Amino acid sequence: MASGATVAAAAAAQDSAERTAADRMRVAVLGAGAWGTAVAVHAAARHEVMLWTRDPDHARAMHEERLNSRYLPGAPLPALLHPDADLDAALRWAQGGLLVIATSVAGLRPTARAIAAFAAQAGAPRTPVIWLCKGLERDSGLLPHQVVAAEAPGIACGVLSGPSFAQEVAAGLPVALTVACADQELGARVVAAFHHGAARIYRSEDVVGVEVGGALKNVMAIAAGICDGLQLGQNARAALITRGLAEITRFGVSLGAEPETFHGLTGLGDLVLTCTGDLSRNRRVGLGLAAGKPLAQVLGELGHVAEGVPCAAVVHRRAAELRVDVPIVNAVQAVLEGRIDARNAVLALLSREPKRED
Repeated sequence: MASGATVAAAAAAQDSAERTAADRMRVAVLGAGAWGTAVAVHAAARHEVMLWTRDPDHARAMHEERLNSRYLPGAPLPALLHPDADLDAALRWAQGGLLVIATSVAGLRPTARAIAAFAAQAGAPRTPVIWLCKGLERDSGLLPHQVVAAEAPGIACGVLSGPSFAQEVAAGLPVALTVACADQELGARVVAAFHHGAARIYRSEDVVGVEVGGALKNVMAIAAGICDGLQLGQNARAALITRGLAEITRFGVSLGAEPETFHGLTGLGDLVLTCTGDLSRNRRVGLGLAAGKPLAQVLGELGHVAEGVPCAAVVHRRAAELRVDVPIVNAVQAVLEGRIDARNAVLALLSREPKRED
């Protein structure tokens, strides 16, 4: 059987043979964290890509080293990938192509605001936008598409999500993602940008479902890490994933999502990967909490953003407002707030009254 590296190399060679200059579009990825860099590296196998970071020193280092050693070491930057720290230059350069917001949820609003301000300039066309972040905005409780609609109305936009670790995508290993948007032309443009090499891009119109699945799976991964850290066994993990999926579906449907979406890549697929994969940052948060470490220490050791932590607080609040039962989310939030330790949180879940499976 061929190794992952061999498969990736073969896919890259085939893609290189098929590529022509006429196929290329300009893609600007706004945010040079691990996932933004991985997406930029993948896109640059076929297209001209500008990778924007707010830190000029970071951009300079990537340009000189041809590597994002700060967030994604071991993934060389292709020749068609151009690091830059000038946001207006990146927005201007991507006109007629595609903008990809790769910030955290906390950075989504200011980035969308900057895009809208640039588009409002005389003669500036409205470049379509997709985002990669997973979560709900902390203060407002809004989903990403609601944030973008508030800050950049009238711009064609959507979300790209699915079960994916940055290191594997940057290495060219197989991955399947979903783009959700109402604009068919934008969906086709995203497929053209990313459906090549070992990446498959599927399309959906259920933006709410794709966003909710991507957000809540991070909270469930914290719970899975707690279970694994307490050595509760694989039966417990399987039960957690299954009941977690039911919880995600209930919450999503209450916001208008289609139930079927949660059976796909951005529901079950992303949930399984994040709850079981050793590269999952949110699962590692749960492992640290199970070991009795304070949350601040766990996050400090992680060195990256774990979106499940702020997301748990928002979903806990929104579910109460919507009167949706989310016992796993509530237990995770209690642990994160320090109101209960990890072991007692699990015991509290196990002591719930029996009910019909839904």
